[in-house]
Amino acid sequence: MTMLNSEEIQKIIPHRYPFLLVDRIIEMSEHRIVGLKNLSINESFFQGHFPGRPVMPGVLMIEALAQVGGVLMLSKNQGKMAYLVAIDNARFRKTAAPGDQLRLEVDVIKCKSKIGLVHGTVFAAGDEICEADILFTLVD
Repeated sequence: MTMLNSEEIQKIIPHRYPFLLVDRIIEMSEHRIVGLKNLSINESFFQGHFPGRPVMPGVLMIEALAQVGGVLMLSKNQGKMAYLVAIDNARFRKTAAPGDQLRLEVDVIKCKSKIGLVHGTVFAAGDEICEADILFTLVD
């Protein structure tokens, strides 16, 4: 089991504030990774989504899953970049709001030399709120 803080995560993936959407990796193995994202009212996207009723955009939940999956894929393929190729079977069941801690679970479905397919699920307070299949390509 591997734990990574935000500084260690930034050594693996290129994302930076305000677009780094994972705070910590709490579990990482060959085919599975779990990350955490703490949502604060100070997140820039809450200002306009939506005034008076802030919710995290669904597309950013997918991006958070992709970043966690990217940490797993790039930790084994240093020097490469992971680009999003496709998002399939995305489902949004509940909203994420300020004060929530998102648990981002990503499982590898298929991984070859230049592509990877993962299934990601977002949980808040034990409830599944979002899931998707995400296809990456790895490039030099």
